[in-house]
Amino acid sequence: MSVGTEQTRLVVLRGNSASGKSSVAAGMRDRFGRGLALVEQDQLRRIVLRERDRPGAANIGLIDTVARYALDAGYHVVVEGILYADRYGDMLTGLRADHRGPTHGYYLDVPFGETLARHATKPIAGEVGEAELRDWYRGRDLLPGGVETVIGADSSLAETVARIMRDTGLAGLPPRDV
Repeated sequence: MSVGTEQTRLVVLRGNSASGKSSVAAGMRDRFGRGLALVEQDQLRRIVLRERDRPGAANIGLIDTVARYALDAGYHVVVEGILYADRYGDMLTGLRADHRGPTHGYYLDVPFGETLARHATKPIAGEVGEAELRDWYRGRDLLPGGVETVIGADSSLAETVARIMRDTGLAGLPPRDV
């Protein structure tokens, strides 16, 4: 079932906790303006559904549904989250295959030590400790088929946002008047 148009862009932004996914997605929206939908795993899983991240969880289908709806409505879409390959890979592969327009995948590769340092600056730092972060951490949890560009921790937030905006063609597109 085809989704979106030949003009819509789908960007999948994955990585471990505290790798910068949410900051990059917010930076992309700030640069682009209206017409760029953020489909955030944490928002849908933790806030909307308040469910644990486990295989077969309801948030997987909800992420897929929201992304498809936004693409069909003419929005460019950034799907962002940890999105473990073994749990979310099939959904992301299907979404990617069904999207009519350009699709780009990025994996933010941040070593565990840097993850700890970045996590310490987050509001959730008092609730989630090193043991939980270590349990969640999966080094280079890439999707099969080489569909993701790996961006290392040495790329600044501004550099990463600029690169993705340029790679995807979003830098040259106008915002929507919605």
